[in-house]
Amino acid sequence: MNIWELIIQQPVINVLIVMTHYLANNFGLAIIALTVLVNLAMLSMTLSQIRSAKAMQELQPKIAEIQKKYAKDRQKLGQEQMKLYKESGVKPAGCAITMVIQMPVWIALYQSIMLALAVAPEGLLNLSRYLYPWPLLYSILPLNREFLTMNLAEPNIILAILVGVTMWLQQKMSTTTSTDPKQAQQTQIMLWMMPLLFAYLAFSFPTGLSLYWVTSSIFRIVLQYRISGWGGLRRAAPRPSETDKRYVKFEAAVEKKDDVGADIVINDSGAAKSDTGPLKPGKMRYLPGRDRAQRRRKK
Repeated sequence: MNIWELIIQQPVINVLIVMTHYLANNFGLAIIALTVLVNLAMLSMTLSQIRSAKAMQELQPKIAEIQKKYAKDRQKLGQEQMKLYKESGVKPAGCAITMVIQMPVWIALYQSIMLALAVAPEGLLNLSRYLYPWPLLYSILPLNREFLTMNLAEPNIILAILVGVTMWLQQKMSTTTSTDPKQAQQTQIMLWMMPLLFAYLAFSFPTGLSLYWVTSSIFRIVLQYRISGWGGLRRAAPRPSETDKRYVKFEAAVEKKDDVGADIVINDSGAAKSDTGPLKPGKMRYLPGRDRAQRRRKK
């Protein structure tokens, strides 16, 4: 037995079988429980990644200023961005690190499913090489393949779609909007490429591995929501940077007198006034219609 089998594969197989015994002989529940344990073991790293994504979102106005300032000097631009990330405690590669760490678990889980569920004819014979000398392990073999009407040893189209959807939701919530068109395009490519890739793999691998991916994505979605809300799923107007702000100078308007070239001005209400003030009540203005009617009555 090599180092890989001794350190990773053998413990995973035995832990899964023991969990199956204590979870009503349900291998699917054992996979879900193992997924939760793995994610809890990586909880501090996952929280650090989520907080870094949130800090990255808040740094976008400053990043936009740096990109505008050093648009012609790519080397200086990279140095200033890394300096800003370091001062703010942001780790842009956090997501990739957590995924790389989980890859051995994915491989070991895949191999464990193939052996424990005896997918190959000689599966149970090969499984005996990895079992610890515990009577409990042998008492529950062979394991039941069924979980929610799904065969854990075969691909399932519904769970494969759920793999892509949950992974897209989780990545969308942690995605930061960038003002750089090139970087924004790369972000959009990664946002769609990874879920589609894993959904495609789920069509080829056993459903047990897809169940692990779905459970892991749901776990991270819950953490993401508790820390930063809906994140990238919530459409928010981009914050303007200092260079994008426009300042307008307002001057107090000086009231000027209406210059109509006449001594008497009649406003809209019909009141007459002159340059020296309102007309006296005794002075009447000339109204052609009324005065003409009065002359006719006198005649």
